[in-house]
Amino acid sequence: MSENMIYRLRGISVEAQLGELRKATDHAVLKEWLGAGVKFASTGGRLEETYYNGLSKLFDCIVPTMGDAPVLHEGGIYLGCWMESTGTINNELLSRFLPSVSEDTFQLFADYQKEDGQLPYKVTENGPAYRQIQMVTPLARSVWNHYVLNGRNQTFLRKMYEAMVRHDEWLATYRDTRQTGCVEAFCTFDTGHDLSPRFWHVPDSAHLDDARQYNPDSPTLPFLAPDLTANVYCQRLYLSRMAQEFGDEQAAEEWKVKAEKSLDSLFVHCFDKEDAFFYDVDRNDEWVRVQSDVLLRVLACEVGDGEFFAASLRKYLLNTSKFFAKYPFTSVAMDDPRFDPFSSYNTWAGTSNFLSLIRTPHAFEHHHRYVELTWVLNPIVTALAQMTRFAQTVSPWTGKEGYTESYSPAILCLIDFIERMCGIVPRPDGELWFTALVPYPQDHGEVMAAETGYSRIVDGVSFEFVTTRDGGTVYRNGEASLQIPFGTRAVTDRKGQLKAIIGMSVRTIEGTVQYEGQEIPLHVKGNEQVELVNGQFISVRDIGVIYPTYR
Repeated sequence: MSENMIYRLRGISVEAQLGELRKATDHAVLKEWLGAGVKFASTGGRLEETYYNGLSKLFDCIVPTMGDAPVLHEGGIYLGCWMESTGTINNELLSRFLPSVSEDTFQLFADYQKEDGQLPYKVTENGPAYRQIQMVTPLARSVWNHYVLNGRNQTFLRKMYEAMVRHDEWLATYRDTRQTGCVEAFCTFDTGHDLSPRFWHVPDSAHLDDARQYNPDSPTLPFLAPDLTANVYCQRLYLSRMAQEFGDEQAAEEWKVKAEKSLDSLFVHCFDKEDAFFYDVDRNDEWVRVQSDVLLRVLACEVGDGEFFAASLRKYLLNTSKFFAKYPFTSVAMDDPRFDPFSSYNTWAGTSNFLSLIRTPHAFEHHHRYVELTWVLNPIVTALAQMTRFAQTVSPWTGKEGYTESYSPAILCLIDFIERMCGIVPRPDGELWFTALVPYPQDHGEVMAAETGYSRIVDGVSFEFVTTRDGGTVYRNGEASLQIPFGTRAVTDRKGQLKAIIGMSVRTIEGTVQYEGQEIPLHVKGNEQVELVNGQFISVRDIGVIYPTYR
């Protein structure tokens, strides 16, 4: 069966799948995509058709803005680039496929920085806008991952570093009015939490459209905001890496010290030990007790150790009365009386949002919770396979797409989740991941993809990867080089040399790995990593699996 799939994969023409290109700049974008060698094939379901439909719509989201270079747009009704999404996490994912588009999109925010250091919260064809800050994923993390994955362009890194240093100073000057060390939210849009009960009775935008001010007549503002504070904590960690990259050890150490101060402020002011949850604190020092995706945002900013993350999984993220809906994750805990499941409008009051979904993998993978992440990937890929519009929201009950269309976070979610589940993922640390899973037919038993094929060119080497229920086969420059059992992930270097195997199933996988003419016995548990040492696998990490909870 795998031989049929490899021939199917090789026979696919991305150009033919996309059809006639709609814009002059699409030709350069297509050329770059083809240079990455990325193709996807599947049998037995809708996933392949949906993939190329999504890719076509992604090209529609890549548009010249404030210049000739094509840059990524948010898509749907959002005509431009938003810092909270397009300029950070969307761009970080796109960087694996279209790095030049990502780099030009990142630079838009530095190019239109104000003299006082504030970065625009969005850039559209009408120019930059500054009336709020709208920060979620740390810009520095996204920039760093792009940098190390795509040739380490120091000119680019220096430009972005200097812009982010000035923005850090701006935040310290204008967004710490209570002198707590936390970053303060002045309005709903500062965190992009439209209609969330977190911000009931708070204006949507900053006072007088000035991001340095909040409504002086508000009974609650300013909030000490845990997600904004965590953002700056993580931002400073990555600014430290950048300073070290430039050889400035003193600055690197200073950023680490500043990061620790942000972390201390986060836990001192915004963490409720009894609930084990992060809350805003209003001007009256009252907790804003709304359990929202703020928790996931903070965790995605690398806050907390593995034990802390595991506890958050048990109590909240994998709890079916909190955030672990049939199509996770909800934007407000389901047991909150203010929870609103409807997805037909732009809302963060309950429904699952694709922006939350694309922010999720970093939080899980940072703590090696690979198996638990598959419980998110599978239902969402199943839902995506049936989509035609690529909406901003997805019903947590039914998986049906909701508000707007051609939304780049949803499209990138599809492309990213497929690559993590059954594709070839180039990692910032120099590794490649080959994961032998296919979407399980969970909804009405309907198959979305029985077998899959994926290809990618890395440093001039052509890799192909075919997955069936029997396992996965890696082809290197056309020749089979590695076979792994179903339910495992192969970790290689960028040349395809096998380094380790990770268990990707809740069950223990027993079988053999075929590599370099050898059959190597394999016994690997869920989330366990075994490294190849002198022709045999040695366990180097075995953290177990966290199971779903219900109350």
